Amino acid sequence: MPVIKANLGIVTQINVFTVPEGGQQALIEFLAEAAKFASSVPGWISASVHRGRDGTRVVNYAQSESLEAAERITCCLREAGWLDRNRALGQAHPGLYDVVFTLDR
Repeated sequence: MPVIKANLGIVTQINVFTVPEGGQQALIEFLAEAAKFASSVPGWISASVHRGRDGTRVVNYAQSESLEAAERITCCLREAGWLDRNRALGQAHPGLYDVVFTLDR
């Protein structure tokens, strides 16, 4: 389950993909499989995939215990070919983030 609390040291990768019309489902299925693969890497916490209502975007929200864990996960995905394969499904715009503020009801 995602952990969205400020100042815990958790690293969040938010990756917004732009996909061609009709391309969301293939990317969603691919990202789900990649998340299952990555979940065995030490330091992995969670992954959540979001379908854009406009039909052209998919967002992957993944968390790891630290920057080192995030780098380890990315390295494992790259070495196994996952990062090359997703390029055919959509254009990625990744970034690493720290939660600095939350407000709950």
